[in-house]
Amino acid sequence: MRFDIDEIFERYKDHIFAIGFNYFKNSIDADDVVQEVFYKLYKSNKDFESEDHLRNWLIRVAINECKRVTLSSWFKKKEPLEDYAKTLVWNDPEESEVFLAVMNLPKKYRTVIHLYYYENYSIKEIAGLLGMSSTAVSTQLLRGRKKLKEKLLEVWKDE
Repeated sequence: MRFDIDEIFERYKDHIFAIGFNYFKNSIDADDVVQEVFYKLYKSNKDFESEDHLRNWLIRVAINECKRVTLSSWFKKKEPLEDYAKTLVWNDPEESEVFLAVMNLPKKYRTVIHLYYYENYSIKEIAGLLGMSSTAVSTQLLRGRKKLKEKLLEVWKDE
């Protein structure tokens, strides 16, 4: 399947950005991930079997790029999450609390929760993207939801 890079960029840039933001919690590094993923797509000149194959390839490259950057020696978090959250505009105070609670989960839980709830991937698809078994993904979703519930109950109990 041949593709138009501009069309693919418009269709998937927000998904790739969300993955980068999920890892780095700031838009600057997330934008860098988007740029790097689409540069690799352009450079690869790869033929894809289907739209799903292309989408999965983009997400896999985005996750690998996030991991590569996180492991690099120069990587430093530029802005604490709490400072960034103050710059966002929320329609409902609970939205900001849920956002902060999700972003403060350990990365393994945050990633599967993001892919499942925000990107609408199935457990089987997440397993394929992350190179895990479906059972491991289900377990991480269960534990992530439990931790999220604990964090939110703690926040809401104090109010």
